[in-house]
Formats: sequence, structure tokens, C-alpha cells
Amino acid sequence: MARISITKTPKCYVGGAFIRSESGRVTAWHDDQGRFVANMPQCSRKDLRNAVEAAAKAGAAWAKRSGYNRGQILYRLAEMLEARRSEMSSAIRLAGMGQAAADKEVTASIDRIVHYAGWTDKYEALLGSVNPVASAHFNFTVTEAMGVIGVIAADDFPLLALLSLVLPVITSGNSVVALASASHPYPAILLGEMLATSELPGGVVNILTGQRGDLLSTFATHAHLRGVSAVATAEEGIVLQQGAAENVKRVKLLAAEKSIDWHADNAQGLYHIRDFIETKTTWHPIGV
Repeated sequence: MARISITKTPKCYVGGAFIRSESGRVTAWHDDQGRFVANMPQCSRKDLRNAVEAAAKAGAAWAKRSGYNRGQILYRLAEMLEARRSEMSSAIRLAGMGQAAADKEVTASIDRIVHYAGWTDKYEALLGSVNPVASAHFNFTVTEAMGVIGVIAADDFPLLALLSLVLPVITSGNSVVALASASHPYPAILLGEMLATSELPGGVVNILTGQRGDLLSTFATHAHLRGVSAVATAEEGIVLQQGAAENVKRVKLLAAEKSIDWHADNAQGLYHIRDFIETKTTWHPIGV
């Protein structure tokens, strides 16, 4: 009798656990040749709210860790991806990408994690400052994490684009609720498996799959999401900005209509970290 292979059951990664959507909805996902790969969870607004709660619980402890410790943990994630690079490359190829391009994306993703691992204990020295003032005060500015940030990934480059949005956010101590590529979600599912076996505390990064239209308004209006970083169309950008105005949410938009070079040097760096931190200035009296 011929053996029937076991089909993978993808699950989203929320709060350090693997979940099915509370709605029970799935969509049959096929590769670029039309072959069935898996039933992909279609997360609901309730799943998003649950993920925000998980991120809020994990965020305070993550923000209190030293930059050096956060860097160690991110470097461990790079190790996990390096060990499973062949599997991840195969997952990216399911979207129709060639072998060389898929390998290049995985390599760039590993390098991007290492890049931000190196920033965790350095950005504060560059984004904080001691300020000269014309009074008897010692005035200085320090950075603080904002809290829970929503990330809406691009449809193309399903691993590199997702990591390029998530990593600068968590580098400074924020936690993340991320919506993976709608058309190519499988690499994000594998990333969740690697996060689970890395040293990153559960809930710091939460990954959902599903349709953008089902969740966009909740990303925009959820009061406990303090910011949103999204690759969005012009129409989606309007929805996000109008919803965010209700609770003064910070929004960073990248135009989905434009071709974004995720491999470029300017797709990473200090100023991407700055987008989702707050600064606190202290006036300390001296000589009085």
C-alpha cells in the first residue's frame, strides 16, 4: 500500500503558542504550480485582539531587558534561521521564486537579524543626548519603547520584508503583532516555529495570517496598538491614517505600489529604529 504523506497544518504564533484561528476559517494555499500545500489560517479581529493582549503582557519585561541581552537573543534567532536556511529557502520558492533568489533572500534575512542584534546596545547613545540649556539644570534626553506595534507586511519578499519591519521595532524593546504576506504566508509560519525555539520570550513577536481587508481597520483603531508600520496601498493608507487619528497612533507607511528594494542598505539602520521610540527629557536642577 502506498504511503500517504502527512500534510503540514500551519498555525499562527501568538503568545509563545501555536494557535488556529478562533473563527475556524482556513484557505487552501497552493504553490505557483497550482499544487496544494496547506490550509492556511484566516485570522479574525478576535485573533488580532488576543495577539495584542499577549504582546502587551510580554512587552514590559522585554523593554526592561538590557540592550546587550536583547542583542544576544536576536543573534540566537539568526542562528536558528541559519540552521534551517534550506527549509526556509524551499518555502520561499513555493511562491515561484527561483533557487538563487530564494537563497539570496534567506541570506539577507539572516544578515538583517545580525545587523539589528548589533544595534540593541548602541542606538541609545546616538538617539539620546545631553542638552545644553541656559539655566541651572542638567538636561538630558533618553529613549523609551512605545509599547505594542502593529506590522503589516508586504506581499512580496515574504521573509525579508517581514523581518525588515519587525526587527527595528523589537530592537528598542517594543513588542509586535505582525500580519504576514497574504499571498505568500508560508515563510512567516516557519519563522514562527523558529521564534518558538529561539530565546525570544513568547508574546514579543506574534504572527498572524489572513486577509488584510479583514484586519486593517482593527490595526488602525485598536487603542492598545501604539503604532503601525505597514506596506499599504493608497486606499489602505487612508484607512490606517484615519483610524489612527482616533487614538493618536503613530503610523509609518511604505507604498505598496512602488517597488521597494528590501536588499538595499537603506532598508535597515538606526533611523528605522527611531521610527518607533519615544524620547523623555529630564531637567535636573544643579547648583541651587
